[in-house]
Amino acid sequence: MSKSRIRSRALVPLAAAASLSLLLAACSDGGGSEASPKTRGKVTLEFWSWTDGIEAQTKVWNKEHPETQIKFVNAAGETVYQKLRAAVNAGTAPCLSKMDGMNLASFAADGLLTDISKVATPYRSAYTTAAWNAVSPGGTTFGIPMGSSPLFTAYRADLFQKYGIQAPKTWDDLIAAGKKVQQQDKNVKIYNMAGEDPSTLVDLSWSAGAQWYKADGDHWVIDFTSPDALKAGDVVQQLVDNGLASNASYADPGVFKTWDLGKTIAMTTSTWQLPIYDTNFPKSKGKWQLADAPLFDTATPRTSSNFDTTAVLKGCKYPDRAAQFAAWLSSSKESLTTLTDPASKSGLFPAVKDVSPYVDKIIPTEMFNGKSDSANVITTAASRVGEQWQYGPDYAAMYSEMQKQWGQVMKKQLTVKAMLTHLQQWTLDDLKGKGIKAVAGS
Repeated sequence: MSKSRIRSRALVPLAAAASLSLLLAACSDGGGSEASPKTRGKVTLEFWSWTDGIEAQTKVWNKEHPETQIKFVNAAGETVYQKLRAAVNAGTAPCLSKMDGMNLASFAADGLLTDISKVATPYRSAYTTAAWNAVSPGGTTFGIPMGSSPLFTAYRADLFQKYGIQAPKTWDDLIAAGKKVQQQDKNVKIYNMAGEDPSTLVDLSWSAGAQWYKADGDHWVIDFTSPDALKAGDVVQQLVDNGLASNASYADPGVFKTWDLGKTIAMTTSTWQLPIYDTNFPKSKGKWQLADAPLFDTATPRTSSNFDTTAVLKGCKYPDRAAQFAAWLSSSKESLTTLTDPASKSGLFPAVKDVSPYVDKIIPTEMFNGKSDSANVITTAASRVGEQWQYGPDYAAMYSEMQKQWGQVMKKQLTVKAMLTHLQQWTLDDLKGKGIKAVAGS
């Protein structure tokens, strides 16, 4: 049940700043110039979020930092990004907002964020390269990483033993195991791929080392059909062609039954989902184990993630204070100790380099049978997130286009290669239509 979420690179040299501003947003100034990193006096910053537990942390911050007060707004709702865009255009936007990686890239490309590269630099060392990459599309930093969702495997240990298979180390292993299970019971699947959710392809492409988007000088290189991208697509095609995956919709609460009843016996998953399984897998509780996510190349172990961020909106008058608060929220031991506790209900897993202090308590002890080192699996996953992945300026729009075709792939009406070929041309055309330089990589 890997939800794609929308996921390395250092900050670009100053000499390239002008070209990269054109690269990211050809018709935009990138959200305005930076304010001085030495704002003085008491300020109040408005902050939109919809994550449980965050409001309580802002109150802790406010008590300890009287010079920078945070006005929290619970912005939950399906139209939050539309509301944010409207607020920026009206000049009423908050200074800070929660934002996923792909929307941060789109907002940046549309000139709706503030360049905080200089004031954010002191905080960079706390976060993984992949996490920092998510807040720095095109090489310019527009926010601070908040949380990550590194991918690993959960599998029914009892049923794997029944069917004589082991936790797959590679994607080829997973396909072979799926075929072996099918030989014994056609009603049992090794994996699930919902018709509305192409996140499996994103995760596989990231893990394979593909780069759908790559910033290069003053343009983007678009490469949905590279050997690595096609290698990832081939795994999805094999799962489809051989009937190895169930197709339960992630939008249907009944999706949990396919795993709980043993109809689907493995999944790629992440930390925020573990408490959900603990609640929704009553029949199979204690029969699951965690393992590393399948790899393409065991010599270069790589997995994927999704990153939540705290973005700094265009018009924020105090980006230095905004960055300071955002970094405290997502990297200080004080904040993370609380937010990573399941009792906070935030579902947060840190995007920092050292996650070891926060792993044990997020693992539901009754969910897994204890025969595998769950904490080590999660820590390993966090260290393996591929650093090559970049979100391009129209990633969110591209993802919507991919969703339209994904259902056809699941119904065997379209091949994965044909979909990737279509996305290659669609993205090139879309970027050029927006006045953003882009060339085909392959």
